[in-house]
Amino acid sequence: MLCPKCQYQRQPSDHAPDWQCPNCGVAYAKASRAATAKIQNGAADINTSAAINSGFSFKKLRVFILLLVLAVVALDSWLTAIRATDWQDSLWVVVYPINADNSQLTDEYINSISTTDFESVQAFFATETKRYGINVNDPIEIRLGPIVNELPPLPPEDRSVLKTMWWSLQLRYWSVAIDQYDGPQPDIRVFVLYNQPAKNKRLPHSTGLQKGMVSVVHAFADDTSVQQNNFVIAHELLHTLGASDKYDLQTTLPIFPDGYAEPDSEPLFPQQFAEIMGGRIAVSETTAIMPASLTQALVGAKTAAEIGWRNIE
Repeated sequence: MLCPKCQYQRQPSDHAPDWQCPNCGVAYAKASRAATAKIQNGAADINTSAAINSGFSFKKLRVFILLLVLAVVALDSWLTAIRATDWQDSLWVVVYPINADNSQLTDEYINSISTTDFESVQAFFATETKRYGINVNDPIEIRLGPIVNELPPLPPEDRSVLKTMWWSLQLRYWSVAIDQYDGPQPDIRVFVLYNQPAKNKRLPHSTGLQKGMVSVVHAFADDTSVQQNNFVIAHELLHTLGASDKYDLQTTLPIFPDGYAEPDSEPLFPQQFAEIMGGRIAVSETTAIMPASLTQALVGAKTAAEIGWRNIE
């Protein structure tokens, strides 16, 4: 008999009882049960450790896949932005109307619009590129896409960095998944959410994302608002190309000098034009008005540099 505890080999000359180890005095059965339990516990620890390591490895794999996807998305966005702002070819812009207030009047208005309603946006880009010496005949070409019967993801209320990044990814995915346009793949997608002026005196803030080249524009479903709607569309289009806002977010006043169309004019006020990313025509230090149309707007020097118009006057 070999003692499970001290490993003593029982000898014929030993006088201890058969059930007891002559060397350490432990009962063989008790020591055997203890040794078996120790082996089982060791096996359980090994299995638990393996499970933990397996879970940890799976977690690392998921993180790696997520980082890889984000890297691919970032690279694609960067390459798209570079191509879009080399101004060698026309950018294909598709406008997707959405009935944002679910009214019959908005439905009727949306069904009445056509590509010609956005000609002033095309004309604005054509005029401004020539003013900056960009040799492309039609810098953007706008086409009217199909009506979208689903609202885009809403931006987070608190606008935290992580939530904003997640919303950006959601919007970019949604814009591609919802796209039913039967034509060339657009360079820029513009989703215009139309509302009745009588119901919505003040519209939510519009958005333009350079990553994904998608914008969400809130507009009025009214014939008298077409040109001001187009001003907002042009503003958000420029956001998708890398232009930054040049107005105070609290007061909405253009920021001097980059938010002024003619910062060197004397006298400075009233300005005659709105810098497109400044958003309004500054008529005094404390007052600015919304331009009636894009004929009252210019692309300022800083905005031109941001979107790749290098020949700045």
